[in-house]
Amino acid sequence: MKDIISTLTMKELEQITYRALQESFSQVMAETLQELDEAIASGRDKKRFYLKDKRTLKFESVFGQVELKRNFYQDRETGKYVYLLDQYLAFDGTKGMSPVVQDLAIELAVTGVSYRQAGVAMEKLLGYSVISHEGIRQQLLNTEIIPEESVPLEQEVLFVEVDGLYTKSQEKGKKGREVKIASIHQGWEMNGKRARLVEKRHFIHEGNLPFWEEFEQYLMTTYQYDPTKHQLVINGDGAKWITSCRDYFRHNAIFVIDRFHVARDVQRIFREHSRYRSIRKKLAAYDWEGFMAELNSAVGTLENEKKEERLEELIAQLSQYPEALGDYRKKLEKKGIDTTGFRPMGSAEGAMSVFARRLKNGRSWSKEGLGKFIDVMVALKDNLEIKTLHGILEQTQERKQELKAEKPPKHFVEKLKDSAAEATRNNLGYLKQAIGKPITAALKGLRGI
Repeated sequence: MKDIISTLTMKELEQITYRALQESFSQVMAETLQELDEAIASGRDKKRFYLKDKRTLKFESVFGQVELKRNFYQDRETGKYVYLLDQYLAFDGTKGMSPVVQDLAIELAVTGVSYRQAGVAMEKLLGYSVISHEGIRQQLLNTEIIPEESVPLEQEVLFVEVDGLYTKSQEKGKKGREVKIASIHQGWEMNGKRARLVEKRHFIHEGNLPFWEEFEQYLMTTYQYDPTKHQLVINGDGAKWITSCRDYFRHNAIFVIDRFHVARDVQRIFREHSRYRSIRKKLAAYDWEGFMAELNSAVGTLENEKKEERLEELIAQLSQYPEALGDYRKKLEKKGIDTTGFRPMGSAEGAMSVFARRLKNGRSWSKEGLGKFIDVMVALKDNLEIKTLHGILEQTQERKQELKAEKPPKHFVEKLKDSAAEATRNNLGYLKQAIGKPITAALKGLRGI
């Protein structure tokens, strides 16, 4: 026992075992693919597909590199050369990467810090360099988002949080782009004290139409939205493109000024002021008339020129839509809508911070790269299907039904399990010994794997 402790650490044991298992699984994967290829060759239409020769398939997988020879055919009907194994498995072997590695790379790039960090994370996770940051970027650029079927509306009201995010351009002499984002949901579902947004989706303004016109088309496509029936509650800051929703939707929408920004401005202006508490209470109570009266009466009492200017700017801004400081629920109730379970608006800033962490922080973007990245980011957030070079990152609903109906043959699954077990025994010498024999020598030998 002392010999084991003095010659091997837990960390070494874990790393050694993991590498040995990777090698075993790579072997099983190669053998399984070869067996499938031979089965395809035997059952193919021999009059149509002429077996020309065998060619090397080499690709990176979560197990490490997998290499084997697979059959190469000529399709006599089209004259084209094909790998039937690739076609049967919906896999392009010429890309040098398995679908699982590709999907992992894309997800890490979008949800993580950067393309480069995604590559580093995969190397640490899998134990070898799998794909470069440029390789990940190219994988993402070759994706396509598959539109989902429209989502039925469970109630008369849709909740919308809107904000803009400025991004830098990689092209010299060109200004950056403001990405206009709206997050939409159908209300709140409580789980204890925590609230979950129901059927949340994200809209990115990318077309040539004005924001709200394109947004309304998105609602009709995504939510079965009927402008003659449904109400919108729209929360955002005082940017003109946001407040223009009042003119576009008119009686169909209630605009709510984002209280986070208002509360932040009040704090910056009045933090040391004697009326600070009173002003905050009016804001918290949705008493917009009392709140505006407090702001106006505080003019000239700040003894700070810059704060006085900021106060006047705040009053001028809020005076355009003072009712936006009120409680939207009372307005809905006047329209005969039950507001039970409706909560205060104001998650726009939180939603925007998720996008800002990945899109800003000194990064600059090409027009194509930014558009594609945001599309994939939204697709992952909204659980949309993403078509990649190797198929579908998220399986289609029809494919899921097919898999439920047609499970792999039981004998095939059992054979795969047996193959994995046998390969593992062959790579871990200790497992081939009789029970009770010392393992010290075996573990030392594994260091060379």
